[in-house]
Amino acid sequence: MDTAATAAATTASATSPSAATAFAASASAATDLAPHELRILVAVDAERGFSAAAKVLGLTQSAVSHSIRGTERKVGAVLFERGRKGATPTAAGAAAAAHARRVLRLLDALAAEARGAERGTVAGPLRIAAFRSVALYLLPPVLERLTARHPGIEPEVRVVRELGAGTAGEVAEGRADVGIATIGSTSPVPAGLIGDVLIEEPYSLVHPAGHPDPRSLPLVDWHENCGSYTRAWWAGQDWIPRATVLTEDDGAVLSMVSRGLGMAIMPALSLNGAPDGIEITDLGPERPSRSVGYVTTPELAATVAVRALIRELRAAKGGAGSEARLR
Repeated sequence: MDTAATAAATTASATSPSAATAFAASASAATDLAPHELRILVAVDAERGFSAAAKVLGLTQSAVSHSIRGTERKVGAVLFERGRKGATPTAAGAAAAAHARRVLRLLDALAAEARGAERGTVAGPLRIAAFRSVALYLLPPVLERLTARHPGIEPEVRVVRELGAGTAGEVAEGRADVGIATIGSTSPVPAGLIGDVLIEEPYSLVHPAGHPDPRSLPLVDWHENCGSYTRAWWAGQDWIPRATVLTEDDGAVLSMVSRGLGMAIMPALSLNGAPDGIEITDLGPERPSRSVGYVTTPELAATVAVRALIRELRAAKGGAGSEARLR
């Protein structure tokens, strides 16, 4: 606050306590970000350009540019690098956009829950990020029961590869309300999020049925398979060769193995609907396992829709495969 503002505040305080309070509120409001500013920030981040964001929002480019300059001034940081190819978020911009998405989602939840409190119902979208085998086998029966109990909930499932930030990253970035992620002692819930383990699924040796020595076969694998939860075990198995076939997903691995092209080491969820010609062999008591659970934000964890989904996930029976154990 500059000298003139300080003097004005002192004068207002001496004149009237209520005037001082009003002045302080006015000063705070000058740095607050309004919802429309957050929407513009999110649009520029998503579209990577002011013109493209303006088109999506139905605004002029100058209005978008003016809003971003105002937001940068309030935040006190440059949020986008401007160039001929558009607008690239800085580190500050990426962080601000993630917070903006989460705040806007909370505003949507506020309105939905207020309406639901009057009607005794809950309605609106529920954004779920999940990796492929969860989306194929765990979520369908869970969402069937969820929507039967809460017809107003509209599940939106986005399949995300469990690499890098994975599904938990979608939640942290404000793109999903709930993520079904690989978590546990070796893959903790990311900072700023909350969650819990739902499934412990063991790994098994998968090979062509009737093969006399499946461990002698070449390895078929996929990018998402070996995480921190299996790496130590994997490194200690001198019989596992380097992968000669590396596919994009577990479905392709099963197809390759069923055709006699190799063997694989796979978690239980991936073995649902395994094709004919495949045999599944237990790896023994020291076999690795993968912990699958949910993650969400502390704020959204209190919403009716997220609580209802978590209840259905915990109540799931049999949908995670015969080998997976639900907690």
